[in-house]
Amino acid sequence: MDTKTAIVTGASSGIGLALAEAFLDRGYVVIGSARTQSRLKKAQGALGSPDRFVPVEGDIGQPEVGKHLFDVALERFGHVDVLINNAGVFIAKPTADYVVDDVEQMISTNLKGFFYPSQQAARHMAERGSGSIINITASLAIQPQTGVPALLAVLIKGGIDHATRALALELAPKGVRVNAIAPGVINTPMHNPGTHEFLKTLSPMKRIGTVDEIVDAALYLVDARFTTGVVLPVDGGATTGRW
Repeated sequence: MDTKTAIVTGASSGIGLALAEAFLDRGYVVIGSARTQSRLKKAQGALGSPDRFVPVEGDIGQPEVGKHLFDVALERFGHVDVLINNAGVFIAKPTADYVVDDVEQMISTNLKGFFYPSQQAARHMAERGSGSIINITASLAIQPQTGVPALLAVLIKGGIDHATRALALELAPKGVRVNAIAPGVINTPMHNPGTHEFLKTLSPMKRIGTVDEIVDAALYLVDARFTTGVVLPVDGGATTGRW
């Protein structure tokens, strides 16, 4: 039986690192991307599976990096079963305070970093007749909150939620499934521990989520063969309504 393969973008820390570990634990080979080789080497050491974790360095917002991820996977393993579009940056501030660098960074990493790998996946998986694409978005894009002004994140991640549905419809006849996970506040290096007490107030469960809870959702979506076009919130109920 062929070894299953997963590409995880932004695999060097936080949710991406946890996802890479989970797929390795399942026996997959993981092609993991990050911006720098040093971060990837550190992740490779933490994962303890240097023979099955293939690091690919580069700016995921560049089209050649998305292509290179698939070139490496196909050359070494012949196919890609799963793509996790995880790489992202989150910049929250009042709209009037965003600067040009904020806009360019979020468009590059969050939007282009979703589109180019997904385009490669669509070509390969449609030809192969199977595959699963999972996009990591944000529950804040489903239900914005006054306590966290973040127009750029809402704009881009909300767009990816809808793009998930559009791509799911496009690829469903080819046997390819496309879903998204919309995390709430998750305990990752992205959040300063000094902000945790405030962050706990952003869901009715009054706590911060764990990376394992995102992993659980991703593994469910990989296994759910009759599920496509879903945006699954993992946010402690933050998007259910007012509380």
